[in-house]
Amino acid sequence: MDVAALPLPPPRGAAKVAALIARGASVPNPWSVDIDDDVTIDQIADDVTLHPGVRLRGARTVISAGCVLGAEGPATVENCQLGPDVRLEAGFFSGAVFLQGAAMGLGAHVRPGTILEEHASGAHTVGLKQTILFPYATLGSLINFCDAMLTGGTGPKDHSEVGSSYIHFNFTPDGDKTTPSLFGDVPRGVLVDQPAIFLGGQGGAVGPVRTGFGVVVGAGSVLRDDIDEDGVLVLPEAVAGLRRPNKRHRYRRLNPLLEKNLGYIGSLVALQNWYAQVRSLFFARQQFGGLVLDGAQAQLAAGIKERVKRLQALVARIEPEDEARAELVANVEGFLAAAAGSGQVVAPAQLVEHLASRAEAGDDYLTAIKGLSPELKQQATGWLAGVVAGVVGAAADEVPLLGLAVPGRE
Repeated sequence: MDVAALPLPPPRGAAKVAALIARGASVPNPWSVDIDDDVTIDQIADDVTLHPGVRLRGARTVISAGCVLGAEGPATVENCQLGPDVRLEAGFFSGAVFLQGAAMGLGAHVRPGTILEEHASGAHTVGLKQTILFPYATLGSLINFCDAMLTGGTGPKDHSEVGSSYIHFNFTPDGDKTTPSLFGDVPRGVLVDQPAIFLGGQGGAVGPVRTGFGVVVGAGSVLRDDIDEDGVLVLPEAVAGLRRPNKRHRYRRLNPLLEKNLGYIGSLVALQNWYAQVRSLFFARQQFGGLVLDGAQAQLAAGIKERVKRLQALVARIEPEDEARAELVANVEGFLAAAAGSGQVVAPAQLVEHLASRAEAGDDYLTAIKGLSPELKQQATGWLAGVVAGVVGAAADEVPLLGLAVPGRE
């Protein structure tokens, strides 16, 4: 049979592929690229590279200059926003944001609520959902790192890293996902000047946990407790010989669980403020920058909604066996409304004016942030720490009998 003589219809999106090629895109095998009808090619830059097996879906898909998709295998990109020079080698990517120079390897599975900031990356076979990686953060291979935020590091040779075969355990026998873990923090992490965090391979963390900066957790370890200090090496001991009755929905350590979830929500609200008032100055100077910024803000909002939903499900299971828990159950709507955050908190004017001038002068985001004076860094950290504390405090005030700890409050 002469296959060439068969009356085969053109592939879906063939006209869009042809238009991209005419504008300068590199598409080595045009008939192997599938573009949905709802994809807007005006939101795809001229000099992108689409290797065989690329599938583009969704009206919110944005692909900026220099992006390379599918170099290692088929890649599906669905309603994602890609900044400049992003490389998605192969896998499935849906509802996520990738800022300049971010990269993911073969077999990636990236779902909504995820933001990879500048030059953050994952090697092969990495699963992410509701995950935020700060600039330069690196994940090894064969990793599941959902419901977590990783900060720390100062550059491509000094970055926070998660070793291969690492798992963030984000599900419990009670069916909860009130397990978001914060490695580092937002108020200091956004300045890209803190010591890197290292989570050793063939290990894991049982969420929710928190660590300081410069923490090293040895390979093969399962982290179950917070590490409040900066700059420590930890080799957690294995749980040995534990055997006790298991009562579902008991929540023996309810206060720490709530405090960590509130702190995580506060961190997301702080990032919303940072993106709206600081990062927006630099996005405005990028092609499609406004669309990428909108995508990032949408993922942060979705992250807050996810965490509130998980808290609501947890509170619904709580047995009100004491007065404090009964008050939480009775006032859950006000508690959750406060946890969702109060919106924008105005940034220090001096900080914004300085960064606006650097953006106007042509500095990129990371150059401008790293060039901040100690005084301006202090302003930024104080502002964002206040945002986090405001969220935690507002929720805590709704249920005072719980006695939840609020950062910065005596």
